[in-house]
Amino acid sequence: MTSKILSLSGFLASVVVGITAPVVALNYSTGEAGINANRLHEFPYNLLGRKISIGQVEIGRPGKFGIDKVGNNAAKIWPQRVFFRNKLALPNENVDNHAVMVAGVMISDDKHLRGVAPEAKLYSTAVGSLNEGGQPHECLASQHIALQNGGDVRAINFSFGESLERDPREEATLDGKALLTKCIDWSTRVHDVLYVVAGNQGKGGIPIPTDNFNGITTAYTTKRQGKFTKVDFANLSGLPLGIGRSLIKQEINVGDRRAIGLLAPGSQIAVYNQQGQIEQVSGTSFAAPHLTASVALLQEYGDRMLNQAVPNWSIASRRHEVMKAVLLNSADKIQDRGDGLLLGMERTILNEKNRTWLDSDAYRNPRIPLDIEMGTGHLNVFRAYEQFRGGQNSPEDFVPEIGWDYGEVEVNTYQDYYLEFPLQQDSHVAITLAWDRLVSLNDLNRNGKYNMGETFRDRGLNNLDLYLIPADEENNLRNTCSSLSTEDSLEHIFCPVPTTGYYKIRVYHRRQLNEPTQSYGLAWWTVAQKNYSNLHD
Repeated sequence: MTSKILSLSGFLASVVVGITAPVVALNYSTGEAGINANRLHEFPYNLLGRKISIGQVEIGRPGKFGIDKVGNNAAKIWPQRVFFRNKLALPNENVDNHAVMVAGVMISDDKHLRGVAPEAKLYSTAVGSLNEGGQPHECLASQHIALQNGGDVRAINFSFGESLERDPREEATLDGKALLTKCIDWSTRVHDVLYVVAGNQGKGGIPIPTDNFNGITTAYTTKRQGKFTKVDFANLSGLPLGIGRSLIKQEINVGDRRAIGLLAPGSQIAVYNQQGQIEQVSGTSFAAPHLTASVALLQEYGDRMLNQAVPNWSIASRRHEVMKAVLLNSADKIQDRGDGLLLGMERTILNEKNRTWLDSDAYRNPRIPLDIEMGTGHLNVFRAYEQFRGGQNSPEDFVPEIGWDYGEVEVNTYQDYYLEFPLQQDSHVAITLAWDRLVSLNDLNRNGKYNMGETFRDRGLNNLDLYLIPADEENNLRNTCSSLSTEDSLEHIFCPVPTTGYYKIRVYHRRQLNEPTQSYGLAWWTVAQKNYSNLHD
């Protein structure tokens, strides 16, 4: 008999199941109205996530043909392997409709409701009923997925979470100290995998591990005038004001650190359920897999470049810090007017009060890199592809107008990236810097793996700052734009260029809390002066 998964309500990102939906609705979310992944499926890009492994950790799991009588044949979902925590799944046990639908967003191979990366290899594990497990079991399951495919899993989807009420700490808050949150940050660094976490939606919700540092936490958008452009009212990501202040304070990060990194479609998404019927679903549960599977598309492209030995390309393209920086930096904020000065962005994103990113404190205040509702903006995987294909460019040479790097910087020193071409006055620049909080394992048996009963040590977050500076200027204080958060594991600049001229990007290691050398991922997108005639000497 199929095992029933108990106590889902309040722990999964909310699922709203409606009437039978048009079969094009998922295609909307993966097409131009959503994340623009369908364009990458087609010629000449031909990106489907081939040979790229991604993961899924949930209370339940999708079925698998050959193991379960209740497989996903009708839904065209073919996971590579399925597990229960850190062991092979038992036939017909822990199969769950929610997990089927989340997996469908990622890898469905149905011609009507095609997933974001239909040829990616999905490894899925069920943590089981929340009445019989907890954060240690969830950590064990996450580690197990990260170790699949010889330890080469590029991203892991978390469309569930833990309530603060279940956390064993006294007066638990979202301060990054929960065991599962520390586990995720540890695994990110040790296994080099990008965790994508569904954002909290209130009323007890799923706040742990939305307070992670090293992954990306998502909120979701709903359609307006045919495009996914507006933050849905169900996302709990507002400032703690008004009648619900006490509840909101319990379910957003402590201090000034923001949780939401990126938006993705999540309202009225059409997916196949376990019986092969179409349902409309809503919630951050279905925003997160859009992002997780987008990593597979980008990584297929990156591996293609590696196989072709393309110049300015290295295995650093697989680093989670690079993926994080690329995805966040390429997000849509404000629709371009057609002159390219807003980086060719394809839509204007609105928060719950119909305000844009230009109205946010993140735009005005250099100490706040992320908007509390919108993060850096809305996922656009085609723009992420354009960002990624700029290639790796090191500070040893002049860098092009669009590119990325995986580098390192010593404490009290900086790395300068000199842009090769002058920037156009009144254009905007987008620059994102991402690095890891250092969490180590208290490895009692010294086997290099987390085991039940072991704990993690938070060794803190080094403080890096990010600047755009005129090329001939040395003083950080005379910058054009800056991002100077003291709490976040990323910095993000989106600002106008006041004067046409040469500029440089500076990564500065201001304060050491763990190791003196800090590695980082950096991505930038700028607009070169039109009809420029002179280069650097």
